[in-house]
Amino acid sequence: MKKLFIVLILSCLSSRAQIKSPAEFLPNYGKQVSFYSELESYYAHLVANSNWIQHNPYGFTSQGRTLNTYYISTPENLKNLESIRENHLYSIGMTDKKTATANEKAIVWLSFNVHGNEIGAAESAMKVAYELLNPQNVETKKWLENTVIILDPCLNPDGFSRYGNWLRDISGKNIHTELADREHMEPWPGGRQNHYAYDLNRDWAWQTQVETQQRMVMYNQWMPQVHVDVHEMGYNEPYFFPPAAEPFHDFITKPQRDFHNAIGENTSKKFDAQGWSYYTRERFDLFYPSYGDTYPSFNGAIGMTYEQGGIGAGRAVMMQNGSILTLQDRINHHSVAVLTAVETASNRKEKLIADFKAYFKDSRQNPKGKYKTYVVKNNGKSEQLAVLLQQNGIEFAYADETKKLSGYHYQSDKDKSFTIEPNDMVIQASQPKSVLTQVLFEPNQRLSDSLSYDITAWALPHAFGIESYALKNALSVKSKTQLNHPDKIVAENVFAFYIPWNSRVSAKIVAGLLRKNIKVRSSRKTSAFGAIKIGLGDLIVLKSDNRQLPDFEKTLESLLIEKSDYNVIKSGFSVSGSDLGGENYPLLRAPKVLLLSGSTISPTDFGQVWFYMDQIINYPVSIVDVNDLRRISLSEFTTLILPDGWYDLSDSQKKNIDDFISKGGKVIALQNALSLFEDREGYNLTQYATDEEKDEAKKESNEEALKLRFQQYQNAERRSISNAVPGAIVENVLDKTHPLSYGLGDTYYSLKTSDKHFKILKNVWNVAYVPEHYKSFGFIGKNLKKKLENTASFAVEPIGKGQVIYMIDNPLFRGFWENGNLLFSNALFLVD
Repeated sequence: MKKLFIVLILSCLSSRAQIKSPAEFLPNYGKQVSFYSELESYYAHLVANSNWIQHNPYGFTSQGRTLNTYYISTPENLKNLESIRENHLYSIGMTDKKTATANEKAIVWLSFNVHGNEIGAAESAMKVAYELLNPQNVETKKWLENTVIILDPCLNPDGFSRYGNWLRDISGKNIHTELADREHMEPWPGGRQNHYAYDLNRDWAWQTQVETQQRMVMYNQWMPQVHVDVHEMGYNEPYFFPPAAEPFHDFITKPQRDFHNAIGENTSKKFDAQGWSYYTRERFDLFYPSYGDTYPSFNGAIGMTYEQGGIGAGRAVMMQNGSILTLQDRINHHSVAVLTAVETASNRKEKLIADFKAYFKDSRQNPKGKYKTYVVKNNGKSEQLAVLLQQNGIEFAYADETKKLSGYHYQSDKDKSFTIEPNDMVIQASQPKSVLTQVLFEPNQRLSDSLSYDITAWALPHAFGIESYALKNALSVKSKTQLNHPDKIVAENVFAFYIPWNSRVSAKIVAGLLRKNIKVRSSRKTSAFGAIKIGLGDLIVLKSDNRQLPDFEKTLESLLIEKSDYNVIKSGFSVSGSDLGGENYPLLRAPKVLLLSGSTISPTDFGQVWFYMDQIINYPVSIVDVNDLRRISLSEFTTLILPDGWYDLSDSQKKNIDDFISKGGKVIALQNALSLFEDREGYNLTQYATDEEKDEAKKESNEEALKLRFQQYQNAERRSISNAVPGAIVENVLDKTHPLSYGLGDTYYSLKTSDKHFKILKNVWNVAYVPEHYKSFGFIGKNLKKKLENTASFAVEPIGKGQVIYMIDNPLFRGFWENGNLLFSNALFLVD
């Protein structure tokens, strides 16, 4: 062994050339943020001058920047990299390939800078890489004998560049450590998010963003045993490293907890020796499944968040204790912590590998959750669910027979009998991704502590609005791997094309048709044309409306290629319901949309609308800064979208919006944007519909205040959550006759992330409201839970010739609430 180690060191020393440290390569390293191109250049230098590192680009951002990972290990390990990977996947049942020549290695993935303005992360990634490769660092070379490092220096290049370019633009020769300087006042929208202002650290499971989608392909090809996610937080905070805080999800295993404790012990020794402040266990829990620590954890890894104070610090800042925090300090702290994680993984390699194998074997043979099979009824949205499952490596099949069964019914929250039919989706918990499958499908997730960092419910059957069932046993049913779609014979002289309104694809189709000036109608009455049953909201494209098209049949066929369930109608005469020429099929207007952005608007909520318009349905939208609204003639638009924010419009600007609505305009207002209409003359939006409700609420508030007089200060934070909802699924009653509810199903389950609530409104269409004794999943504070009864979630108020659509809940939250995407599509296209 000693001889082998000497050979490895000689191999390192005889590397192609002497590599430079970041400080030697970049003159301002540790003093000024690096350009992204400089970061890439430094890694190119490392690759060119060391045979202990390989470059593996894995994609591009929305702005065209390269996404990169780097393999770091011994030259021998890098030579056998593919064999190591295949053996690793074989050992956990994720491939049938096995290469006998490769030894088992610890696989450690290091992720930096998922939030672009947390620059200490990407900057420290360069130092970490250097220390792993530095020929003089004998210790790290020993670690790499049994460890393969996958290092991603910047998960969010667009956000990092936005922040870095801004900081460079406004930086002078002198550093201003006082807060009264623009260096510490990052402008809207900030560099935290990606191009579409999405928070990539909340996107791991949902994979809505291109950066996440490309990264997760590679992640599933490697399935690391350790994942380190490197962040920054407010600059006055000390360093955070594991163990994480409660609540730990029940599916987090004892070996995972034990490794967290080992990391805490080892890292604390390094920080103690330097006199650096830190804390553990107080924040950053392991519950919500779409973080860079929890998602790897539910894939068997030791998932860990590392947080260094630094957001808003610029190049250097004076902290509350009078100390100066520099960029170099942030780099040093991160580097020591991350290298300690690598050291711990290397030293515990045998146990790490054994525990990882056991994790997959145990979860596959004895699934952890209450339910062992999930059945999702065939529906237009189930095709989008299939995409999400494939992205996450979750196995599923489709039933190929009819069978009577009984199981837990998500929508009614009780057990009931049902019939599984051909093309229904079947997901078995017994599979390699068993734990992740159950985390995403279990209807109830137990909270060990109600002080959670994020949303507390996310069950996919509710998110997608698909009738679904959970069975306590494995299901034996004849199955197939692909959906069967009946062949369509599109003959000449078709009377109309029928397009079901049941998914985001439907919205994308209507957006594309309207962009091409093709006339589209929407059903307002259920009807039948032979075997074709038309539901409320379903789309009809009449040949008689589109005589300008040179070849109606072929043109529509080509435009509907993404919509597998469309059909053709040969006659406008109905078997039941209304003929196609009747008044129950109004033409849809092509909306001309204005979206507000700017400093008083939530960047992420703005981004969710922008992403929906630009990427989900591919429909044009004009974006105007709220400060420039006075320069815009609203008469040029049909639809105004107001994202969540803190609006402070002048009276004249409000009057312009009032006139826009009364003359036929449509406003879609989300969450706090409702403040523009609340308790204003001419609108019926008010928190309480009657004086009695208002008086009763005031009485309850006064009684609560009297009780609090005797409470201790110590538990103030915990008491405050009794009036909060960090994110819970709440049942809503639907007015299924209103266009805002078309395609959503019999019941809508909304993701409620705000305690803001309005009692059911007067003189307004309360399209979706929370009933008495409603069903809910996830944490809702005990005081708030009762108050949510009989409150509106989505409502439409006619004003003059126009209308306002009130969205108390955000249907586009993080882009993963698929039924919310359809609801927003209703607001945009069908409500008129």
